[in-house]
Amino acid sequence: MRRSGTLARSVLVRTALVGRRRRDGGDVLTTSGSADVVPDDLASLGSRVEFIAPRTPAVAGPISIPLLPGERTLDRRIKFGLVNACTISSIMWGMFAVFLSIQGHVPWAAACILACVTFDGLDGALARKFGVASPFGAQMDSMADMSSFGLAVPVVLFTWLHPVAPAWLLGPACALIAVCSAIRLARFNVSPKDGRFFCGVPTTMAATILALSVLLIKPTIGLAIAVAAIALLMVSTFPYAKLARVLRLPRWLLVVPVLGGLADYQITFMVLIGAYLVSGPIIWLRYREAAL
Repeated sequence: MRRSGTLARSVLVRTALVGRRRRDGGDVLTTSGSADVVPDDLASLGSRVEFIAPRTPAVAGPISIPLLPGERTLDRRIKFGLVNACTISSIMWGMFAVFLSIQGHVPWAAACILACVTFDGLDGALARKFGVASPFGAQMDSMADMSSFGLAVPVVLFTWLHPVAPAWLLGPACALIAVCSAIRLARFNVSPKDGRFFCGVPTTMAATILALSVLLIKPTIGLAIAVAAIALLMVSTFPYAKLARVLRLPRWLLVVPVLGGLADYQITFMVLIGAYLVSGPIIWLRYREAAL
């Protein structure tokens, strides 16, 4: 009877010790009874007390994150796939631009860049219209922009200008387009959006300007400096009006470029581009003076 009572106390004490070790996050431990680690009523038994290690929690499996938030119907999946097909098309046209420029077909490469611009605008418009905008789509769009506008455009520009511009000037200017495009896209992803203005020249607009320059202007050494200037304006804080605000200008102002293009399309193009690039600093100064 006495032996069974002692055994019962041993079990109770061992259970208490195991619970305490589990709460304290203890490791597996087996030790002989002693006054240092075992209570006095158990030390007299001279028995061995085993600390049972807690069970290791089961490791959770990989978590699958749905790329399309919301209801996953067949209709929405098809629309989601169509939107991302436009994004992928932009990447593909950018690769075609690189291949064509390497082979010496620079005008065709510039046309491929304009195709990238078209698909870049189309995927966002379709995503909003179909109601399938998603964080995945936003990241894909940034990746496509970096591929087509941050990498393909500098390659096309280098191929176009290297016969007339020294490598020590042209190389850094084209590389600056890639660096500033990456900074511009990353900043856009983490910045609050303004419905009226872009902060700096958008990568899409910069790519459009540079691709049209390849098609409409003869290459000169001065264009290498202009390329570097456009790159720096992409990462500037100057506000540039969005297309919707530009279209709100008086109708007669929109007719002037058409008439100028019929007279001399090269001069008209350079004047329009110059006016657009200068508009950012002008708007910035205007708002700064109003704030003072």
